[in-house]
Parts: sequence; C-alpha cells; structure tokens
Amino acid sequence: MIKVYGIKNCDSVKKALKFFKEHNLEIDFFDFKKEEVTSTMIDYWVKNSSVDKLFNNRGTTYRTLKLKDLNLDDEGKKQWLCKESMLIKRPVVEYNDKVIVGFDEKEYKNTFL
Repeated sequence: MIKVYGIKNCDSVKKALKFFKEHNLEIDFFDFKKEEVTSTMIDYWVKNSSVDKLFNNRGTTYRTLKLKDLNLDDEGKKQWLCKESMLIKRPVVEYNDKVIVGFDEKEYKNTFL
C-alpha cells in the first residue's frame, strides 16, 4: 500500500494525488490538518530520507516562526517537525520501506510504475 501524507490544498500533494489517480494506484491519504503527526513518524521519515529533505525552510510557517534566526541543527529541526506539521515538505510518501519527499514525476514513475 502507498501511504501519502500531506494537505489536500498543497500544489505538490495535488500533483502526487493526480499521478496516483491517473495510474490507477491505490493510496491511503493522511491529512496533516486532520490527524496528528507523531515523533515516531518523523523518526522513520528522517531515518529513511533526511531531516533536510523533510524540513521546509521555504514556507510561510518557517518565516512566520522566524526559525532562520535560531540556526537549528538536525535535532532542533526534528523537534520542530514534531511540533509543527506545516514545516514538513509535502507530500511524504511511504512505499515498500522507502520514503519519498516532495513530488518528482520521474522518481514516481521509476518507483511506482
């Protein structure tokens, strides 16, 4: 089963969902706005990807919280990801013990088709 994490109004998530629908791939969607992201999930994603791929330092939430001023190390970034799910780059896709962060059509085709 393909598990997709994100928010439905995010452009990258929309592209990913469209990709899965167009290729008739069944997914399980986890909405950050309706369900809570756990520290266990963050740990798993970091272990199978990286904290820098997961941590969105370009978004509104990052700027609003003025996190640039904190010069966060990897552990600090992980702590913020656990506290504020809107700092997570989207979508996060779990598939066969693999974690893919963001939407890259070429990577999706290589992985899922």
